Amino acid sequence: MRGGLVGTAVTLAAGALLTTALTTASASPPTPPGTGAQAGPARPVLVDCFFHRNVRPADFILACGDGNSRLTGLRWSQWSPDGAKAVGVNWVNDCDPYCAAGTFHRYPVVIRLTGEQQWKKHPSFERYAQISLTYTGARPKDFNQVMTYPLWD
Repeated sequence: MRGGLVGTAVTLAAGALLTTALTTASASPPTPPGTGAQAGPARPVLVDCFFHRNVRPADFILACGDGNSRLTGLRWSQWSPDGAKAVGVNWVNDCDPYCAAGTFHRYPVVIRLTGEQQWKKHPSFERYAQISLTYTGARPKDFNQVMTYPLWD
């Protein structure tokens, strides 16, 4: 009986230690994928829909409200206080006959980030304030060859 009691005590103690370790490990939130942001003024960040800071993300949602425009396959050739440049694909929903029943189409683009400014939410970071997409071939209906949008602050 004493051996069973000791075994139970050891099992309970091990469980308590494991629970403490897991709780401590999960107490800090994980870094969102593709962020890789570093503190300091040398590297501006790209703020996404969820107010996460990103450096050279592989993809980026442009239409935060409905997800009907997204950049994917981003390959960055520049990322500096002077601006950032990438090539990738803009997936855009044609919303025909309406957005929930629409079809996504892919359009090759050149992306430029400009307008480095202090991020209001986290003043220790500089962020890009504007994104421009240059369509290198076909483009969505009613879009100009170059489309420029303000970015999240």
